[in-house]
Amino acid sequence: MKKFLSLVLAALMLLSIVSAIAEANDQKPVIWYNRQPSNSTTGELDMDALTFNGKTYYVGFDAKQGAELQGQMIVDYLQAQDPATLDRNGDGIIGYVLCIGDVGHNDSIARTRGARKALGTAIPDADQGKTEIATIDDVDSAPIGTNTDGSATHVQDGAIEIGGQSFIVRELASQEMKNGSGATWDAPTAGNAIVAWSGAFGDEIDLVVSNNDGMGMAVFNGWAKENGVPTFGYDANSDAVAAIADGYCGTISQNADVQAYLTLRTLRNALDDADIMVGIATPDAAGNVLSDDLYYYDEETRCFYALNGAVTAANYEAFLDATAPNPAFSFQLSEEDAPTKKVWLSVYNAADNFLNATYVPQLENYQAILNLDVEYVKGDGQTEGNLIDRLGNPSEYDGFAINMVKTDNAASYMAKLMQ
Repeated sequence: MKKFLSLVLAALMLLSIVSAIAEANDQKPVIWYNRQPSNSTTGELDMDALTFNGKTYYVGFDAKQGAELQGQMIVDYLQAQDPATLDRNGDGIIGYVLCIGDVGHNDSIARTRGARKALGTAIPDADQGKTEIATIDDVDSAPIGTNTDGSATHVQDGAIEIGGQSFIVRELASQEMKNGSGATWDAPTAGNAIVAWSGAFGDEIDLVVSNNDGMGMAVFNGWAKENGVPTFGYDANSDAVAAIADGYCGTISQNADVQAYLTLRTLRNALDDADIMVGIATPDAAGNVLSDDLYYYDEETRCFYALNGAVTAANYEAFLDATAPNPAFSFQLSEEDAPTKKVWLSVYNAADNFLNATYVPQLENYQAILNLDVEYVKGDGQTEGNLIDRLGNPSEYDGFAINMVKTDNAASYMAKLMQ
């Protein structure tokens, strides 16, 4: 009987330990970053994920502000050109092709909407019950396939005046750049698309618009540069910024240094049970602080957003090194004030240009400054399980920074932490 009671007691103690571990993991800091937990169809924020616990936040950038900025940058460029050379075949139509990153990603949706609204090709999103366009949220963002005759149902012909002449603006083609394995924002797919589009449309293409620089540079290097066709991207990757000297027309900086710092800074504050705005709105002990023109915080949704800036031929030299840390918030924390903590951090796709060439190097800059030992886990851009299955023992880590494959899948990570 004593042996039996001992076994029962041991089993109860084991269950208690397992329960305590699960509860501890459930209460550790979770920072969602880059891919905002949301419904990929409606864009509605996943508040269960954003309020997973009292130490959960999201860090990204203002997608709508950046999308509108990209659209305005394109229009400003067009209106400053010689119409005789811009309209390559002289048909009175400024024809453009659009590279869409991920039809279910809020950032990609916003950029498609921003370009269409600025160029006058936008129509209300009837699938969402919209009947007029008040903001870019109301714009239809669906890919159109091809549209040489202007009859597509998801866009309309727009109009623009250039050098005193009126032109029709037409979206000739657009598609989601998804490869055969399912990875989105795929640069090789964009490179293949421009081969097909240029073969079909030839000199009807006067402009290329891309949801990011990875796809934009694939088009630029593969066709647009040689043919002198203006190309615009997004992200201000170092190769794209450098290519402005060779004719790449513009990109948008989403301030990766600010985003990377905020990702790890919010984690650091949560780990230390400090006020979340320490080292952000108010200086920390080392003097790190952000100026309020670099970001804003939405307290209701617990979301931090970096602000964007246009990068063009007029200012690109200041953006050539996208991986340089910002000296205003690069002061080393002391081990006494901030002891080293271990962090599990996912990157949805090991092949994503922006995240791996720009964001991760910035994270590496700030992890040392903030005394964080970060384990980087990079996915295949296709399956969520490729990341989640590699979070084998959450108890090994003090906190988590999560970049999902799909914005709908936050619940899978939460379930892992609650096991």
